[in-house]
Amino acid sequence: MAGVKYQISLGLWLAALLSKQVSALPRADWNGTGLKPHPQHSTFDSERPGTGPRTWKNELFRLDHRMDCMNIYRQGFHTSGVYQIYPSGPFLPLSVYCDMESDGGGWTVFQTRKDGSVEFYRGWDDYKQGFGTADGEYWLGLENIHSLTARAQYELRIDLEDFENATAYAKYKEFALSPNAINAEEDGYRLKVLGFIEGGAGDSLAYHNGLKFSTFDRDHQGSFNCARKSSGAFWYKSCHTANLNGLYLKGAHPSYANGVHWATWTGYYYSLKATAMKMRPIPLPSPR
Repeated sequence: MAGVKYQISLGLWLAALLSKQVSALPRADWNGTGLKPHPQHSTFDSERPGTGPRTWKNELFRLDHRMDCMNIYRQGFHTSGVYQIYPSGPFLPLSVYCDMESDGGGWTVFQTRKDGSVEFYRGWDDYKQGFGTADGEYWLGLENIHSLTARAQYELRIDLEDFENATAYAKYKEFALSPNAINAEEDGYRLKVLGFIEGGAGDSLAYHNGLKFSTFDRDHQGSFNCARKSSGAFWYKSCHTANLNGLYLKGAHPSYANGVHWATWTGYYYSLKATAMKMRPIPLPSPR
C-alpha cells in the first residue's frame, strides 16, 4: 500500500512539474499557417492548431521530439529564429537560433558573432555552460554541443562575413566533441571535424582536428597558453588557423592573431564582422 501511495504521489508531482514547464513555454499567435514570434520572448512556439488537447502525454512526446532545429524543421517550421529545443529531456528547455534557410535549413547555431556586444574572452565554466542570448551573440556551451553530437551524427557549417560585406563558408561532413570519451569534460571536449567542403573560405579548421578546447584558465595546449596569447578560447595547438572566439577588433588591426580570424580567408591581421557555427544531423546510410 505504501508503494502505491508513493507512486501516486510521484505521478502527481511529475504532472505538476510538467504543467509548470508547459505553462512557461512561449506562445505564438497563429493566422492560418503563418508563424509569428512571441512579442516578449522572440521565441517561436512550434505547435500547430488542431493537434488535439495539451495533455501531459502529448506534451512529453512533442518536446522529446524537438532535440534540435532539424526536428523542428521537419515539423514544418521553416522560418529562421529562436526556438526552444530539448536535447537533455522534456524538462530542460534550451533556447537556440535555428537557421531554417541556409543550404536546406535545419541548422542548430551554437556560436554567433555579429556586433561585439558580448564578451567572448571568458573562462572554462562559461564556455562549458554557455553564455549570451540566442537572438544576439552567444555560445551554446560545450556540454550542450557534446550532448547533441552524442545522440546523432552531425555535419558542421561555418558562415563568415567581413566588413566589406563579402561572405564565405566552410562545411565539414563530420563534427563531434569527444565522441569516444566516457567523460567529455575530462577529455577536454576534443574536436572531431572531417570531410572539408569548400565554400570560398578555405579550410582553417582541419589544423584543429583532434585537439582539446582551451581557455585562459584551463589550458590543454601544452607549451604555452594559446588562449591568453590569442585572447580567445578554442581548440588550440600552437596556436591556431581559426580563432572565431577571439577579440572583436572590427576589420584590419595591427596586433597578431588575436581577433576573430579564419586564416585561410582573411589572414591573421583582419578580424571578421560576423561568424556563425552551426550543426545539423546527417541521415545514416540506408541498410542494403
